[in-house]
Amino acid sequence: MSKLEDILQNEVAAEIGAIAAEAEAKAQAILGEAVQKAEALKASKERQLEAEYAAALRRAESAAELLVNQARIAAKGQVVERVRAEALQALQNLAAQPGFADTLKKLAEEALAEVGQAEAVVLNPAHTALLADWAKAKGLELKADPTIRDGVRLVAQGGRAYVQNALSERLERAWDALSAKAAKAIWG
Repeated sequence: MSKLEDILQNEVAAEIGAIAAEAEAKAQAILGEAVQKAEALKASKERQLEAEYAAALRRAESAAELLVNQARIAAKGQVVERVRAEALQALQNLAAQPGFADTLKKLAEEALAEVGQAEAVVLNPAHTALLADWAKAKGLELKADPTIRDGVRLVAQGGRAYVQNALSERLERAWDALSAKAAKAIWG
């Protein structure tokens, strides 16, 4: 019996070996498939992270560019505002210049042409002497108003309407066009 036992044992051992080999092959296949899936998942996640990083980098660059542009615009606005303030100051300084009487007369003539029939000319108290002769020649009452700094106001007959013509007001009215020209002259 020992031969039969040996044969059975050999068959059982061979069958166990075959089952073990098959199990090992299946385990290797499962392990290989798991490694492939893990590598594919890892590669997919790396691509996703790279895409997210690139998108975040683009957003950060865009935000930085926006901040730089805002700073440039703010700086340009400050420069243009400074030009405006200096222009206003220069116009107000004209009142101290010797030729300002001629300027006032021109402003008064323009305002008179607009108002038609006037009864009074109003100007800064410091400038009344400059237009006294002109007002007398036109038959207009001469009035003073400290709020008028660099021009004149012609009051229509009856006092219901008036035309004010001042250098600073002209600058204000023309500022949009002038500021564009100033910006172009400064920055091209």
